Amino acid sequence: MEPALIARLRWLRRNVLGINRRNQELVLRYNSPSLIAVVDHKARTKEALAQRGLAVPPTYARCARTAQLGDFYAECARRAEFVLKPARGAGGEGIVVIAGRDGDRFVKLSGARLTPRDLLAHAADILGGAFSLSQTHDEVLIEQRLTTDPALTPYCPGGVADLRVLLLHGVPLMAMLRLPTAASQGRANLHVGGIGVGLHLATGAARFAICRDRPLTHHPDTRHPLREIRVPHWHEALRLAARAYDAIPLGLLGVDIVLADPHGPVILELNARPGLSIQLANRRGLRPLVRNLLLRTPASSGTIAADARVALGVELSEQEDELR
Repeated sequence: MEPALIARLRWLRRNVLGINRRNQELVLRYNSPSLIAVVDHKARTKEALAQRGLAVPPTYARCARTAQLGDFYAECARRAEFVLKPARGAGGEGIVVIAGRDGDRFVKLSGARLTPRDLLAHAADILGGAFSLSQTHDEVLIEQRLTTDPALTPYCPGGVADLRVLLLHGVPLMAMLRLPTAASQGRANLHVGGIGVGLHLATGAARFAICRDRPLTHHPDTRHPLREIRVPHWHEALRLAARAYDAIPLGLLGVDIVLADPHGPVILELNARPGLSIQLANRRGLRPLVRNLLLRTPASSGTIAADARVALGVELSEQEDELR
């Protein structure tokens, strides 16, 4: 085996956090099942966050039974735009964004039209658990549709960007901006063709970008250079992510935030098992950051104020940058 390849494999082993290690050393150790159950239900998550005064998209209606579908449709029919989603969904599956109306038809972001029957059929699929984590009974939520901050709209054709911040014990360790593409059909999720832009934790400026795990320099649809991105309201967004831990204190936590126009940062949802592609987007591994945080302030870091936790995360990130 070539020496360069051996060195690369050793670097990956020392630096990159894999799924098994994430589950065994972080999720099982620091994420209690009772809190995971809250995070796995979007409506319960929003209630817990709102009780702390944290910004979340308003919920217009919830539908938990087939008998409620008539009232559910009436709520949809009176709105020009909204988001329909499963309460227990994951990975963006089952979400329908309605951006306008054409008579009695509902217009999706892609321009496709849904009849009332189409919308009700999709809601029934959600209730049946077609998109839930456990493939069992679910609820349908109708939420306010958010739009992206003007500073990021050139990178968001036909969709909304969101910010993923990964925290350990309430300390932000890594962040990326997720951008929709035509291939992802307006969704920012990386597994369906969205773009992940790694961000400097101190400034919110782009450092690297990937699409389907491959390096990328320009948005494939707009050709805008991704390295020129600088996330607006950056420190406000980081502080919001850190405060989410105060509401739902999961040791390992992914916080998804929309930089919304005109509201500013709004928490879209939380994730108790955050994906690890954020390492590819940042071109760095999580293991040194996790190790340094636990050596510096083992699990007790969650007891310090949100602003201090943000400062600690930035400090650890910059120290790691100096060693590279």
